[in-house]
Amino acid sequence: MFTGLIESTGTVLASAKSEGGTRITVSAPTLAARLNTGDSIAVSGVCLTALDIEPNAFPPRFSADLAAETLARTSLAYLAEGAIVNLELPTPAGSPLGGHVVQGHVDGTATLVALEPITPDAPQTDWRLRLTIPRELTRYVVPQGSITIEGISLTVAAIHGQEVEVAIIPHTYTATSLHHLTPGRPLNIEVDVLGKYAERREAATGQHILTEQYLIANGY
Repeated sequence: MFTGLIESTGTVLASAKSEGGTRITVSAPTLAARLNTGDSIAVSGVCLTALDIEPNAFPPRFSADLAAETLARTSLAYLAEGAIVNLELPTPAGSPLGGHVVQGHVDGTATLVALEPITPDAPQTDWRLRLTIPRELTRYVVPQGSITIEGISLTVAAIHGQEVEVAIIPHTYTATSLHHLTPGRPLNIEVDVLGKYAERREAATGQHILTEQYLIANGY
């Protein structure tokens, strides 16, 4: 599993299509030396398998195959050479979560509406990100709840129908791919898996699982 705390960004060095799918090659200057063939790595929120790792190349890099399902469900289908992606390695068992539980299993893509500075003339400013998400995912999104956008663990500030607003601090804006995004761009979305498990349990038992007593007992 991942936590949505981006370790670094990488650049797509190549994207090669074939009858069997698509293989991407991504620069990973700070992470390639920590990878072994077959390891998982989250690329903009999508859990992929690292292949053909070259830690001594310039720049250090790895490749990953994109299945047809991955291309159909995620924003990786739109990657081109030079695109900036967010990278995160799995979290070892027992490590602090930091963000929230992120599986790397994208639920769908949203559309970026706007990413605007709160104080445009300030040397450093927070940002407000607005995006529209698929209607079927809105039931899992709540104000002050967690959501993963392009692999980044973020907190929902507000939701109006299908439009979600998220506050972005300066560090997140500069340290991730967010500052490269433009309106209309598809974004990978993973909703909080705890909400999906709660929905499944309630449907099966007719009982609400996320009660105050449950949350206190489980350390929330």
